[in-house]
Amino acid sequence: MRRPRGEPGSRAPRPTEGATCAGPGESWSPSPNSMLRVLLSAQASATRLSGLLLLPPVQTCCLGPSKWGDRPPGGGPHAGPVQGLQRLLEQARSPGELLRWLGQNPTKVRAHHYPVALRRLGQLLGSRPQPPPVEQATLQDLSQLIIRNCPSFDIHTIHVCLHLAVLLGFPSDGPLVCALERERRFRLPPKPPPPLQPVLRGGQRLEAALSCPRFLRHPQQHLIRSLAGARPEELTPHVMVLLAQHLARHRLREPQLLEAIAHFLVVQEAQLNSKVVQKLVLPFGRLNYLPLEQQFMPCLERILAREAGMAPLATVNILMSLCQLRCLPFRALHFVFSPGFINHISGTPHALIVRRYLSLLDTAVELELPGYRGPRLPRRQQVPIFPQPLITDRARCKYSHKDIVAEGLRQLLGEEKYRQDLTVPPGYCTDFLLCVSSSGSVLPVRTQDPFLPYPPRSCPQGQAASQPTTRDPAQRVVLMLRERWHFCRDGRVLLGSRALRERHLGLMGYQLLPLPFEELESQRGLPQLKSYLRQKLQALGLRWGPEGG
Repeated sequence: MRRPRGEPGSRAPRPTEGATCAGPGESWSPSPNSMLRVLLSAQASATRLSGLLLLPPVQTCCLGPSKWGDRPPGGGPHAGPVQGLQRLLEQARSPGELLRWLGQNPTKVRAHHYPVALRRLGQLLGSRPQPPPVEQATLQDLSQLIIRNCPSFDIHTIHVCLHLAVLLGFPSDGPLVCALERERRFRLPPKPPPPLQPVLRGGQRLEAALSCPRFLRHPQQHLIRSLAGARPEELTPHVMVLLAQHLARHRLREPQLLEAIAHFLVVQEAQLNSKVVQKLVLPFGRLNYLPLEQQFMPCLERILAREAGMAPLATVNILMSLCQLRCLPFRALHFVFSPGFINHISGTPHALIVRRYLSLLDTAVELELPGYRGPRLPRRQQVPIFPQPLITDRARCKYSHKDIVAEGLRQLLGEEKYRQDLTVPPGYCTDFLLCVSSSGSVLPVRTQDPFLPYPPRSCPQGQAASQPTTRDPAQRVVLMLRERWHFCRDGRVLLGSRALRERHLGLMGYQLLPLPFEELESQRGLPQLKSYLRQKLQALGLRWGPEGG
């Protein structure tokens, strides 16, 4: 007896793409590749399909790796009918026919048939030139079929159905998507309970805050809140050192936090040694911030008088921070320049770095302390202060404007009329140096001595050179790059080391021409930069011949 055409179990038509034929006695199951074809064949966009369905578009959902659920057992009696239903669904010509195949064959429907039906529904709705008409009742009946049977789906079938339902434009708050989402959550493994957070006191909160990733977004606010909740007795030296190092490392010139460190140093003076004090004082010099705490300097002078002989390197580090703040105490200078101290550090592992710092302190005395009458660093002990560009400049050279400024000067003046990265006595590295005649003409550097005499000839040793004069009629103009990282994080205050270098170069008689990073970053290309440099140099009254190069 012939079966009605199209009934499951009848002779199946030729398999289409995405169907896999089974051999005699074998069961059929979709392969991973056919599953990918199911997903990739939904080519119509969610917006276009949603417009056809008169439903709002929603966001798509991720799929998770698993296997298809409820596959027919291998070699079972239902292998043929199940495979036939698969093909009928793939060849359905309308949404109504899809619903009829699913509703009229309940014993032959398996979980993986529903993703096939949804996939075919998407193909029908995206067909050309004219998609078949769709009734809302048909979509509702199809939804109810999936909702009624989804408790038997495995997790991957749920993911596939959820993904296709979203692509078809079923609303995210509708019954189908809600039912599938509920089943998806039900099958997720339970999350372990969060570990109990220990109760942290003020100092512990601050220490935990310093290692919190949120500092990348709101470091000051988080620090201030943690500090505000701490009682004075909870702020240990270790916590305050972490705070000081954090501010110095990230160039955070936060007055409230720096004042807290200064107050802690004054209150805990008796319990602090110079090795801790050098770390607490570091951000003040680096960030060029003199605290309002009135006892800050008297406290440091007492600590230096008490601890100077016990930790030479820590003593010099403290003085370096105070040098950047222009607050050098005479009594401490007498001690570090004494023959006994110098002889003591000569045989130590850190002798070179201490001599370099002492050389800088001696330069500060020469240029900034006219009233000092104590011992000085002997000439044979002096070494260049900064014989090469600073580490931060070398580390960030690829972000620097130095190369493009050098090219602009080369094309504007010529290579023979400027020097780059020249270290001038007593050891400051300059970005670009020009020699200028008394009439304002830029002179070839090779015909001039680029160095001004040090100590300045205008004042005897030990007096300030606030208005230095030289017998050399040529002036030296130093172009100073002020890169973004030369400033505190707020971008308005130069770091202490940069301000010290510019201050000392100016006191030695060099004419400074700062090039701020805001102005350099606003120049678009080399022609604009050349025009900018021309305006800067002409504003100083400089003249030169035809452009070099």
